[in-house]
Amino acid sequence: MTESAQFVEPDRIEGAPHPREAARIIGQDAAVSGFLDAYRSGRLHHAWLLVGPRGVGKATLAWALAKFLLATPEDDGPGLFGDPAPAPDRIDIDPDHPVVRRIMAGSEPGLKLVRRGGAGANERDREKAWLEGRFSQDIRIHEIRELSRFAQLSATEGGRRVVIVDAADEMNTQAANGLLKLLEEPPARTMFFLISHQPSRLLPTIRSRCRELRLSPLGSEDMQEALGLVLGDDAEMSDALVALSAGSVGEAVRLANLGGVGSYAALVDLFAELPRINRAHALRLAEEAAARGGETKLDLLIGLIELFLARVAKTGAAGRPPMPEAAGGEAELLGRLAPDVRKAREWADLADALGARLRHGRAVNLDPAALILDTVFRIQHTAGR
Repeated sequence: MTESAQFVEPDRIEGAPHPREAARIIGQDAAVSGFLDAYRSGRLHHAWLLVGPRGVGKATLAWALAKFLLATPEDDGPGLFGDPAPAPDRIDIDPDHPVVRRIMAGSEPGLKLVRRGGAGANERDREKAWLEGRFSQDIRIHEIRELSRFAQLSATEGGRRVVIVDAADEMNTQAANGLLKLLEEPPARTMFFLISHQPSRLLPTIRSRCRELRLSPLGSEDMQEALGLVLGDDAEMSDALVALSAGSVGEAVRLANLGGVGSYAALVDLFAELPRINRAHALRLAEEAAARGGETKLDLLIGLIELFLARVAKTGAAGRPPMPEAAGGEAELLGRLAPDVRKAREWADLADALGARLRHGRAVNLDPAALILDTVFRIQHTAGR
């Protein structure tokens, strides 16, 4: 498969390179050290569950570890003068290494990637859908059957094998049960990396067969460095983008591409005089979300509304607004809406209720304009109590 910056893949954030292309890991030293400690001890688990918020580098780390394992001999043998070879203290592999070159070209026989496939009932339809960038909503059993064939072949060929599942949360029930069988009787010299944004969605039996490797949100300096690698040296990591992305490079890229900072500022402006609402402003917001081809805008707006409500609740619980501000005047607004813990609970309850309602509305294709207006008026009602 030919790679390019424009190639559509279900595990690539739009506007960013694929995780396999990352030059290095940023801000996840603890997770890297945890894996290397296990590697040096000679007690590498056969399955690792990489958990943490979406966009913090879980897939990037999985690909880096795959390169490390496939490029590092299983038995390093004696070093100079017969001494034991030094144990590696880094996972970085030279980009010119043959294994890395094959991985970048999609031709490494020791690596299997499991991800959502093309949307279709049969192999021919799935292949056509894949080329058109139309993907299924979940990882299905035929992707796991392909993995089983890979595992069987690896047993006869020797050498390490690596499997990356991105993301394990997206497996349907059949696929999850199929993967569980492989984890229960793992193929020899095969290591699994399961990427999970919400491990609670996984079968407990899958979680119990994996060793957890937890990744954390990035700090502002790491975010700036990572965003520069992803979007180029001209990328600007503003305070607002730091606040809205919550330490997730993936979310920062998405917000930067979609104008999320400006959209959040418009929300804050709409709510600036709560419980009073500028109805014309609310109608414009709803119409934008309902415009033809506006599904992405609607999803962005829903996410920003949920984030706004979470920041209101957090203000009341902590006794101060979160910093940095995500929009001009936000701190004063949040402090006024949630002056104490009692009000924080009200906003937290509203956030839960509206979040469920918004997700349900998207799932059953409720009218976007009506969905957004109803949400705005429920927020207005809570502010006026």
